Amino acid sequence: MAATTPKHTEGWAAYDASGRISPFIFKRRENGENDVTIKILYCGMCHTDIHYARNEWGITMYPVVPGHEITGLITKVGTNVSGFKIGDRVGVGCLAASCLECDFCKQSEENYCEKVQFTYNGIFWDGSITYGGYSSMLVADKRYVVRIPDALPLDAAAPLLCAGVTVYSPMKRHNMLHPGTKLGVVGLGGLGHVAVKFAKAFGLHVTVISTSISKRDEATRRLGADNFLLSTDAEQMQGAARTLDFVLDTVSAKHSLGPILNLLKVNGTLVLVGAPEAPVDLPSFPLIFGKRVVAGSLIGGMRETQEMLDLCGKHNITCDIELVKTSNINEAMNRLSRNDVRYRFVIDIAGQSKL
Repeated sequence: MAATTPKHTEGWAAYDASGRISPFIFKRRENGENDVTIKILYCGMCHTDIHYARNEWGITMYPVVPGHEITGLITKVGTNVSGFKIGDRVGVGCLAASCLECDFCKQSEENYCEKVQFTYNGIFWDGSITYGGYSSMLVADKRYVVRIPDALPLDAAAPLLCAGVTVYSPMKRHNMLHPGTKLGVVGLGGLGHVAVKFAKAFGLHVTVISTSISKRDEATRRLGADNFLLSTDAEQMQGAARTLDFVLDTVSAKHSLGPILNLLKVNGTLVLVGAPEAPVDLPSFPLIFGKRVVAGSLIGGMRETQEMLDLCGKHNITCDIELVKTSNINEAMNRLSRNDVRYRFVIDIAGQSKL
C-alpha cells in the first residue's frame, strides 16, 4: 500500500518535569515502504514511563509521549512489507530503530546496538522524535513489530513487550530454564510476577524474596512459588544461604545486594533487571567468598521477543493487569510510583473495555 499523508494523531504527553500527562495532538510520519501503521488498542504502563515523564534520568525531550508496551491491529502496510497484512494482531516494544549493520544487530540483539533508538524519546532516522504508545496510532518499521499469538488477549499481552522479555531474556541467556534449577526472584511486581510464571512453566524451583510479608500467599498459593523469604528477616535470609543457583533482581528501588548475594551457591549468578534511580550497594565480600557473578540485562532483541511471545502463547502466560481509561492515566501514574498496582497497568487506548 502506498505511503499516505500523515494525519493528526491523538495522544497523551508530559510537557515538563512535573510528569503530569495531558492531551497532545501531533503528527506521525508517513507510512513508508518498510512501515506498518497500527491502530493502538492497548498500551502497558512501565515504571520507565515515570522516569521519562518526570525527567528523573535527565534525558527527556519534551513533550514526551510515553508507552512501549503496545498492542493493536495493522491498518496499513508499506510496499516492501511481507509477513504482515492489514488486520494482523501485532505488538511494538521498546525498539524503534537500530543501525542494522553492527554485530549486535546481525545477531538480532538490536537492543545493544550503539545507535539504537527507542519507541519514545528517541530520534528516528529521518530526524523526527519518536512518540510512544499513549496515542491512538503508531507508524513502525516492520523490523521492530512482532506478532501476538491468537491465544493471548491483547490487553494482558501488552506488558510482555517490555516486562515479559526483560525477565525472559536473562533467564534464557544464563541458561536458567532447566527443570529443577533453583531460582530466586527479588520483588513480586510487574517484572517479578511474570518471572515466576515463566519459571514455573519450565519446571524451576522458585523462591520469591520480598520486603512485604503480605506477598507470601500471593507468591506461593496463587502464582505457585515453592518458597518465600522475607528479606527483612535476617534469620530467614541466613537460613537460606547458599541455596539458589540464580537470582533475578527486579526491584527498581535502591537496596543492598549483599544479603541477596549470600543466598547464591558458590558460582551462582545474580542478574539485575530493575533500574533504581540511585546506585545499589554492592559489597565485595559476598562476591569474593562465593565466587559469584553480578550481571545486568536489558529487554531483548526482536527475534528473542517473538520467541518469548510464542512461548507465552504455548504456555498461556500473560500479565496480571488493571485496565485504565485514558482519563485516569495520571492517577495510575501516581499509583505506579507507589507500587500500588497488581501487577501492571494497561491503558485501554481505544476504549474497548466496558469496565
